[in-house]
Amino acid sequence: MQRRQRGVDVGLILLLSQVFQFGLENIPPVTLGTLALNVFLFLKPLKPLLKVCISVDQSYYQKDWQRLLLAPVHHADDWHLYFNMVSLLWKGIKLEHKLGSILFGYIIAVFSVLIGIVYMVLEFALAGLLNDPSYKMNCAVGFSGVLFALKVLNNHHHPGGTSNIMGIHVSRRYACWLELVAIHLCSPGTSFAGHLAGILVGLMYTLGPLKMLMKATAGGFFCFNDSVRQRDYYSGYSRHPSYPYNIPGNYDMYTGGLTEEEQFERALRNSLHDRGFSAGSHSNERRPYGFWFPSEQLSEEEVRRQRLNRFERW
Repeated sequence: MQRRQRGVDVGLILLLSQVFQFGLENIPPVTLGTLALNVFLFLKPLKPLLKVCISVDQSYYQKDWQRLLLAPVHHADDWHLYFNMVSLLWKGIKLEHKLGSILFGYIIAVFSVLIGIVYMVLEFALAGLLNDPSYKMNCAVGFSGVLFALKVLNNHHHPGGTSNIMGIHVSRRYACWLELVAIHLCSPGTSFAGHLAGILVGLMYTLGPLKMLMKATAGGFFCFNDSVRQRDYYSGYSRHPSYPYNIPGNYDMYTGGLTEEEQFERALRNSLHDRGFSAGSHSNERRPYGFWFPSEQLSEEEVRRQRLNRFERW
């Protein structure tokens, strides 16, 4: 599996443009550092994608545990990187401002590893339940599993309101579930188990077990306080008195006026358009965003055929 060569990485250029328009000084350190790490490893990957993607076969059976660390921070192409990192900016700025940089960094680190473990458990379970060992071979990369977990966490800390997912209005509390289904239906190559693992890890944290375990492990080093922090406002910015990073109250100038859900919808439509639902050769297909499977394993038609066969067996 090799990263597709496209010449000019338009997605990367757009990402850097948004970052600099927003202002490096306005992005808190853990969010900025995580974004920078993903960009750096896109430009200078440590290993080929086949050597960093996570699967039951490679990570568990072959004992290649370093994939738990490498898979989330490697991406298939520039658009895969772009949409994941734009989503990270939305969620990271809000959550890091709410939780503080140290705790947010701790959460990112734990989520990144734990989501890979839950992903393998899900794939192993699917292989057994459906009597299909190919699930153990499914190999995935990308930060979207972590982003699903952060979405659950963000909705927990900022409850209320609705989201528009592909024209459907749904409570933010359930938006991640609709996104999970929408992505799976519109882009069959994405990993349902990878995204589901992110949601499950997010729920494990917000419902208590994981949060309490992380708190006990940290030994009181972090402040796990769910109370709403007080904010003062000045010139359209919100900030905590001890928090040195200004957070703009209006993101429209950086996102073209699109909400996160609208950007998600545009990403899906671009993915469908670019991946061959219009005329085009297989070599020009855009790989799906989020967790990603190598196209060398199964074509989209083969994936659909296998799913139909599974339903027929049930």
